Parts: sequence; structure tokens; C-alpha cells
Amino acid sequence: MDRHGRIRGGTAALLAVVTALATGVLAAAAPEAPEPRGGPDRAAAKGPVGWDTYRQLDRLSDLPAGVHTKQFSSFDRTGGNAHDGFDGKYSCLRTTPAGCVIAEQAGAGEIGAIWFTRDEGDVSRTGRITVELDGEKVVDATLQDLVDGKLGAPFVSPLVANADQTSGGVVIEVPMPYRESMRITTEHNPLFHHVSYRTFADAEGVTTFDPDDPAADVVAALRAAGTADPKPVVPGARTQRTGLSLAPGASQTLARADRPGLLTELRLKLPQAPYVQPRSETDDGRAYGAGGGSEFTLAIDPGNEGVRLTRRYDPIIANQVATVYVDGREAGTWGPTPQAGGGLWGEDSVELPAELTAGKSEITVRNAFVSSDLDVNEFTYWADSRVGGETRRTDTMDVGDAASETAHGYAITAPNWQGVRTYDYPLGDGERAELAAAQDVLRGLRLRATFDGERTVDAPLGEFFGSGHATAPVRALMYGIDAEAAGGPVLTSWWPMPFARNAKVELYNGSGTAVTSGTAEVTAAPSRTHAQAVASGDAGRFRATSHAGPTVPGESWDFLATAGTGKFTGVTHTMTGELNRNYLEGDERVYVDGARTPQIHGTGTEDFYQSGWYFNRGTYAQPFNGNPAHLGPPTGCAADRDCTGTYRLMIHDAVPFTQAIDFDIEHGFVNDKQADYSSTAYWYGEKKATGAKTDTLDVGDPESEEAHGYTSDAPGDVTGLDSVFEGDAQKPLRLTADVRATTAPVSFTLRVDRGNAGVELRRTSDQAAPYQRAAVRVDGKRLPDWLQPLGNAERRWLDDTYQIPASVTAGKREITVTLTPAADAPPWSAESYEAHSLRDGG
Repeated sequence: MDRHGRIRGGTAALLAVVTALATGVLAAAAPEAPEPRGGPDRAAAKGPVGWDTYRQLDRLSDLPAGVHTKQFSSFDRTGGNAHDGFDGKYSCLRTTPAGCVIAEQAGAGEIGAIWFTRDEGDVSRTGRITVELDGEKVVDATLQDLVDGKLGAPFVSPLVANADQTSGGVVIEVPMPYRESMRITTEHNPLFHHVSYRTFADAEGVTTFDPDDPAADVVAALRAAGTADPKPVVPGARTQRTGLSLAPGASQTLARADRPGLLTELRLKLPQAPYVQPRSETDDGRAYGAGGGSEFTLAIDPGNEGVRLTRRYDPIIANQVATVYVDGREAGTWGPTPQAGGGLWGEDSVELPAELTAGKSEITVRNAFVSSDLDVNEFTYWADSRVGGETRRTDTMDVGDAASETAHGYAITAPNWQGVRTYDYPLGDGERAELAAAQDVLRGLRLRATFDGERTVDAPLGEFFGSGHATAPVRALMYGIDAEAAGGPVLTSWWPMPFARNAKVELYNGSGTAVTSGTAEVTAAPSRTHAQAVASGDAGRFRATSHAGPTVPGESWDFLATAGTGKFTGVTHTMTGELNRNYLEGDERVYVDGARTPQIHGTGTEDFYQSGWYFNRGTYAQPFNGNPAHLGPPTGCAADRDCTGTYRLMIHDAVPFTQAIDFDIEHGFVNDKQADYSSTAYWYGEKKATGAKTDTLDVGDPESEEAHGYTSDAPGDVTGLDSVFEGDAQKPLRLTADVRATTAPVSFTLRVDRGNAGVELRRTSDQAAPYQRAAVRVDGKRLPDWLQPLGNAERRWLDDTYQIPASVTAGKREITVTLTPAADAPPWSAESYEAHSLRDGG
């Protein structure tokens, strides 16, 4: 593909005619010869890179070879929650005169997604951000300006988003490939951050990111997310339309395809799942703690017979109590306020007697802290004067608004918080009943799809399309919900779903509601290219893995735990937990191919969904992430419970695996908060593994070292280490083993599969000293340095993978590896080395 987006890939060989039969079978004519995919072309084996990832979304099913997805983040290295970024203790890999280095890698790769938060989503105090690729600065700007879109294309919405757009976090989703090196530095400690990036075994087909390329076609496609198919047009595609009619417990076939091809779109109109929207308000406010209070003036009617003073507050903080004084005289008490959960506004009123207000055109109100579970917060005050038996509003004071505060002489003492919230007001009884009926349909209907005889999709309908708690608006890149469409909500998916022989799509009614109206449309196209990619193992069948139930104390919630070969591309997550929302403290972790160190380790649930501060700006929908639904007891959640619905698409930061994947998330600080979860993971894959461990060198064991020709002029003493790996805080994986650390070159030989398509070299090491670095030669061929900037003095064991390209290993039964530690780096540590040989999918 050229940089202007002309597609040369799968669509060039896609076929002509499909006949939509009255029987409900989508049949394809005989296809033309396919365009070759994969094979010896190492660039093709990576799959699309850079902007092509978005331009060739019909290739989302490709299973790449020689690609890993990893993440740098500010997670608490002790395994707890306190240092995930709150104090910035682990935010910097190292500091330089330029600032805080948060990500660094040697070799070819691609930055996929960068996320930050601090100060309720205001990242101004982080200062500048610098992105260096292949030794050149491609970004050097104020971080806040960058996420506000002030740099211009390609750094524009929705490829960048600020805290207002993504509810408390800021994100950069511009793909930035590099051939030799990457480093990201912030001027000041950024506190919370994630940097997701891909690593490649070689630089074939990789062009360093050009910040002057506006990628206008990609921006336009992303701005249409949730409303149009983002994939290239597939010739010969035809749509079958079916009326819905399902009694409880019944199934209905929506479409069948009996020739090789691709399902490109699923669309359902569902009048029986109406959109019920609570009234929402955005307001900024402040809070004061013990010994503090606030003071301001309000206009009232001199002819009043008393005044009602009302305060809008955030009830997530329970038992707020403050004394109210009017012109120096005690007039009443705020609270004690009940806890109503996050996402809902509370309002409290104090009736001021006429003896304190009559004849006055203005009063001075002073609030004094009495008690609280944390503090007393305030967002807006209203004065309503009673005159002649009627009440009318005479003034409004907006806390947090500079002009309003100045006009009302606002002052606060002992302040301990300032920020913005977007919350809802309760639904009426009729609205609640309508919402409950919609929820029954969204949760009870299940979308099922079978490809080549295997059912790979079985998911709750609402969750599959991005919103499990309610028919809320969703505008994701690969699916959407048009909640306010004429005639009823429309739910659409554009995931490419390739198959080698046949496909069937069904809808099962597990709800208590008979579905008597609505339509389904399924679009399919013939494609030998996609069918042969599936048959050969170069591409995976689309899968949606769902499960639901209560969380288990001490155990993380699995999004996906499976063996085989595949690529994780996203998840929709439906949560119900405590009103205080502490279940959102849980970190995500991703383990790939049996490694004991997670390649991805996050800092919190709303952080994983690229937001912040428990989604402090309220619900939203973006192409890659969203919080479309948030309900409290007055807006559709169960009594004393909080309901949150989220999604995250991982397109540029999709996670490939060749043997197995375990992608999980904590519930609460350390899996200690009870919640009811449901999740649907989107991925492509097959049961057959394409990677296998073919040899292990046990460093420090004389027999193993001799068998593998382990040599060094100064190999370092053998010392014992008893420590644990990073990951699960409550059930850490402990290892007691011998380790060597050396500053001299080491050489050894490992067996590999002769039919390999590349080799991954996994080292288990002591990471107490960060920034270990070594020059790498394989059979005399100089490769990029092995750089590992990570360090952990408490959880010292690290599994670390180095990718060796097929150009160096193909056809060989063994390889000789020579590692030369860098002179300016800490001693190179190793407990063992494993060779994992990769095979083609077929």
C-alpha cells in the first residue's frame, strides 16, 4: 500500500458475484486465484505496520510472526496498589537531563498507544513530552497541547484525546514505527502512564514514522467510527435481511454462507431494547476537610418569608456533616449525607428561617466542617426565596467557576480537593421499568456464530456490541450502537470474520421476553484470499469468548485464558460492584506463551480503559475505548450497587501469542473487592500452537553448561536467589535457583526446530539492576542489542524475550548465541536461557 491509502492487499483478489438465496444461504461464485500472503516475505509475516494497520482492517485476522506486544507502565513494583503512580515512585525508568524516561527499546518496533493521567486528568504539570525514533525527535511538545490536538494532523482527535474526551485520562493512539530504537521522555515525572508497543524480529518492511504525514484518510475513517464500516470495500458482498421472531428459549438462524469467504457486517435493529437516558450534568467543585469550611454571599428577595439553601454534592463520600451559618448565626446543618455511589448527584437543602433572611437582599453563608468519611464537597449552591407562598430562584453560585466565585466572594479553608464530575440524576419509575425490560433483552439474547463447524462466538448481545448494562451509544471502530435510531436502536459489528468453508450466524433468546419485532442483516463476501489464509494458519477465525459470574477473592478475572495461536484484539467488560467503585482499582496483566512475567501490567481498571479517576467526566464513547454506561441504584443498577460498562479495542496494540495467553484483571486493590463481572473478549486464533520450547540451558548447572557449550572468560560466580516474579500480589510465583552475573562475553548453543520461522530466546534473570544491555550475535551475525531497562529490587525474577529473525535461524538445528555485556551497563544476569522455535501456521 502507498502512503495515500490505495489498497493492494486482499481486496484486489476478492471476487465477484454472491447470490442471496431465499433459503437464507449466502452462496459465492467460484473465486479467482488469491494474492500470496505471508510465506518467506518477513515483512508480510508481521502483518500491516503503521498507518496500514488502519487502512487494511480486513487483515485484522492475520496472525503475525515475530511480533510481540509489550507495555511500560508506572505499576507498583511491590505488587500492591499504593505506588501505581500516586507518588511517581516507579514512573521513571531513569532520569536524564531531559527528564523522566518512561519507555525505551533497542531494535525494530512500533509505539501503539500512550496513556497518562494525573491531577484529575489535567496533565499540564507533566510538561513536555519527547518521542525519539531511530535517534530523531518526532514529537517534542507540551503534553497537554499534544492531547488537546494543538499540534495538528496526525495528532488530532480521535487519534489523541484529552481528559474531557476520555473521562479522566489522556491518550495518544498515533502508530509510530521505528527500525532501530525508541525512547519516550517527559519533562517532569508524569505519575500515571502506560506505553504499549510492538517489537519485531527484524526491520523488514518497517518505515520510521513521519510526523509530517497527516494520514487524512485514517483520521476521516476514525472520525466515522461506530457509524460506517472501516474496512476496505469487498467486491461481491451481499446482505441477507431477516425479521426477528424468538420466543424465550428459542434460536433463530440469521444467515448461512456455504462458500469460502468473509463475514463483513452484522446489524440488528432491536426496538425491544430502547435507549433510556438519565439526565446528566457536568459540574466542577471543591472540598474541605477537618477544620475547614467555605464562605460566600447569595442574593435573596428582601420580601422573603424564608429561604431554601440547596447544595449539589458528590455522594460517593458518605456521612458529610457541616454546620451552616447565615450572617454569623447558626442556621442549620448539612447532612449527614447517605452514600449513593459514584456517578450520581446528591442534593441537600437547609431551610433558613425568615428571622435570619427577611428584609435582606443578600446573605453571607459560612459552612464549617463537622465530620465526614473523608471531606465535605460542594459543586453548586442555589438560593430559592419564598415570597407570597411561592418559591423562586434568586441566585446560583457555581463552585469552581472563577467568575462565579469572584462575584459571590467565595473563599475556602482547609481545601483538599478540586475537580470536575459528570453525574446523573435519578430516573422516574416508568423509565426504570423500561430500562429493566431493555436489560433483560440485552443480557438474555446471545449472538452465536459458527465457522467451519466450530462455534467461536457465543456472547450476550449488548456486551458483544459494546454495552452490557444498557442500550447506550457506542462509537467504537469495529462496532457501534445507534441508540436513538428511528424505529429502535441499531447494533452493528464490522469485525472481519473469515472462514475456509462455511459459516452460520444465530440468535438465541435466553431472556424472559419474546422478541416479536426487529430485523437482522448479515453481510458476507466471497474471498479465497481470506479463506486460504485461515486454512493455512496465516489468519485466525474470529472468536468472542464470554463468561459471567461473581469474582472470587484472591483470584483475578480472566478475560481470556487459552492455548494455541492467536491475537487478542479487545474486550467489553460489564461490572457491578460496591457503590464506592473500589473494584475499579484492579490492574490488568497479560502473560504470553508461558512466560512468568506479564508483558503488560497496568495500574487500574479505568486506566486500562484509557480513562482516569473512576471515569470522572462521566460516560463517553471513542473509537478505541469507552465507558458507555454507568448506573447507580436510582438509574437502573441494583440496590446498593454500582454498574459500570466499558470497552477497549486493541488494534495497533493487539497481543499475539504462539502457545498460550492469560489475560486477566484484578477486582479491587489486590483482588479483595467483591463484584459481579461479565466480559466478552474479541480475538482471532486457532487451537494449534505455532511455537514450542526446543531447548533449555540451565545457567550455573555444570552438566547443562557443558552440554550447551557455555563459555566465558569470566562467567561470574554462581549465586543463589530466592525471590518472586512480578504479577499476582497475593499468590506470587516464587523461584529459588542459581544465577550468574557477568561483564564478560558469554557464548552457548541451543537446539532449534529445523523448520523454524524464527526463534525467541527467553532469559530468566535477576532484574535487581535495571538497564542490563548486551550486544547479540547469532552464528556470527550481528543483531540489535538486547536492552532491558526494567528493574525491580523486590520482585527480582524476570522472564525476558529476545526475538531472532528467521533469516538467521531457518533450516538450522542449532544456533550459537554470543552475548557481550555493554561496558556502561550493570552485569548481565541469567538463570537460564530457553529457545522457543516458531513454525508457520500450517
